[in-house]
Amino acid sequence: MLGEARKKFDFRLIGYVVMPEHVHLLISEPKKGNVSRVLQVLKQRVSRVMRGKKRAVAKNQFSLNFGGPLKEDRRFWQRRFYDFNVWSDAKRKEKLHYMHANPVKERLVKHPKEWPWSSFSFYANEQRGLIDIDPVD
Repeated sequence: MLGEARKKFDFRLIGYVVMPEHVHLLISEPKKGNVSRVLQVLKQRVSRVMRGKKRAVAKNQFSLNFGGPLKEDRRFWQRRFYDFNVWSDAKRKEKLHYMHANPVKERLVKHPKEWPWSSFSFYANEQRGLIDIDPVD
């Protein structure tokens, strides 16, 4: 889904962290459309799949439970997203550090390397993660 959006809007994915109730994305300005449109399309595609049929889950795939209150509302995403323009290399590094530290802050893991649903492994060890990263020169 993200790959399709990247092709359609032509933007670079600099970093990501998928959390149980939200996601952090550090992306470039898209060459087609704008960030709002990119996120709208991405959110629509993900929520349609998540609300759809039950499907097999790979053992390393992040599993989300839609039981309880979500059965009635079934809204996967918050209506709003929060953006922040990154204008310097120092700010990019600061934002990546903040994103990668989020699972630790939320006490899901003790170290960012333990959270497989992020770009941390790419930046720490240059290892390919679950999603390909477009590194900044």
